[in-house]
Amino acid sequence: MYKIKNKLIILLSILTALVSSCKDLDELNINPNGVDPKNADLNLLLPTIITGIGQNVINLGFGDLAGVMQHTQYDGWSSSHNDFDWDNRGHNWRGYYDILRNDDEYHKKAIEGGYNFHKGVALILKAYTFGYIADLWGDAPYTQALKAEDGTEYFKPVYDPQKDIYHGILADLDTANMLLSNNSYKNINKVQDVLYHGDAGKWRKFANSLALRYYMRLSVKEPQFAEAGIKKITNNPDIYPVITEADDDANVSYIGTSPSDSWPSNTVFDTSPTGNYIRTKMCKTLVDTLQNYNDPRLGVWANKVTIPLVLAPGTGVDEIINGKRYVSQDIIDEYNAKYDSVGVDFDPEYVGIPAQIFSAQFYNLTPYLEQAVFNPHVSQLNDIYKETAGPLLLMRLMSAAEVNFILSEAALYGWAPGSPEEHYNNGIRQSMIAWGVGDQYDDYIKGAPYNGLESIILQKWIASWTAAAESWFDYRRTGLPALKTGESAKVPAFPLRFYYNNDNEIALNTENANAAIEKLERTEYAGSDGNNSAWSKTWLLQGTGLPY
Repeated sequence: MYKIKNKLIILLSILTALVSSCKDLDELNINPNGVDPKNADLNLLLPTIITGIGQNVINLGFGDLAGVMQHTQYDGWSSSHNDFDWDNRGHNWRGYYDILRNDDEYHKKAIEGGYNFHKGVALILKAYTFGYIADLWGDAPYTQALKAEDGTEYFKPVYDPQKDIYHGILADLDTANMLLSNNSYKNINKVQDVLYHGDAGKWRKFANSLALRYYMRLSVKEPQFAEAGIKKITNNPDIYPVITEADDDANVSYIGTSPSDSWPSNTVFDTSPTGNYIRTKMCKTLVDTLQNYNDPRLGVWANKVTIPLVLAPGTGVDEIINGKRYVSQDIIDEYNAKYDSVGVDFDPEYVGIPAQIFSAQFYNLTPYLEQAVFNPHVSQLNDIYKETAGPLLLMRLMSAAEVNFILSEAALYGWAPGSPEEHYNNGIRQSMIAWGVGDQYDDYIKGAPYNGLESIILQKWIASWTAAAESWFDYRRTGLPALKTGESAKVPAFPLRFYYNNDNEIALNTENANAAIEKLERTEYAGSDGNNSAWSKTWLLQGTGLPY
């Protein structure tokens, strides 16, 4: 795994403050007190682009989408995280286009200088970012995006079809693989490449692995196209190498010197007793699954409960003895009735909050009834998540585990060489290596044998901890893992996309946004939202019958 070098600390902090991007799609604002990206050396743009992407990945995968996919639950101020209480004034894509504008400047400078390494890297980062936009929203500005300086006709760019965006990024990734396939490059600054330190071979693996991700994304909607693309890559490993070992994972470390470059749940800069760390609890769905498999990653991700609960005989019993709280059934019944809670978990080690319950802040007889406070009877996240930085606190853009699970699924369909079980096993192994428990793989795999697509997606869901967006995209495509919504969910089905934001996407480009909204397909869960609903289907899901 790669760590940001100490030399980068000052540089990246300065760049984050100085490099500014457009506020809207129709105007370009340059900070008069900062560095114009056009005048900056292209190498100085790279860490800002990479870390910008990484922060968006974490904000999703450790944020709201971790709640959707039942990795975590909040026990205070939880509606967006736990309950899908989204609307058209929530998520927006402005930050993604800010990244793309910087990447576009980087790419232009690479072309001007004839720098093939930088051109290839720029195309990978472009593909990664546009892929997320298409995944999260559907149709979006693509071919006419980033062209505001070329004339007023581009101030309100058309929304390209989601299909065209996917095909476009796959073409860019193929070009990137070619650009990164020789051994002679110039003007590489290894310190500024905070992902792979100027290693063209690793960037090349990243490009082809990302292509596998998107071919598999299209596997249900365009199976013949997906099959051909996956076969092209997997049958030609010398031409299309991919990430298969955790040492090549696309990870970026945190610097940890300020709130903006630190792990988001740290308690160093967020000292509030009701802050992000204390609010974020493990979800019972994930905890129970990990316990069923005796998964050693649970201890890496979560702390054991501070005070286990024990059911005591008799009545009127509620006392702590030798670090355990003994409670009789009548006390439990009275508590649950008073706070509309949903029972008690007596597990002596790890306890997660059930998904989407109204009583999250009261769960498991917590003696502290305020929102988002320490609950001694529920597992907190591991103490590492209090830190600003660390060897496991990474922006995980793509992993060998994910790639191996993609290969397992592809092999299941006859689209890739090797056996599905072989790739499945290696996916688990690489995830466990990445989390520092690789020495326990042999014992683990005995209790988690390969058993078709359900086992692949389940293990891929587990391995997506802190990168839960990918498990959400898999759920939409396959209906797996077979999660169930809880009582407090906004609707009794999982969301399928983000709303187009009213103040950003719609208000600034109304005609084109409305044309994209018209193409969405309402489901029975869209309710009064109209087509622009989190429960409407984009092109990718239309006609597939999935996930519902």
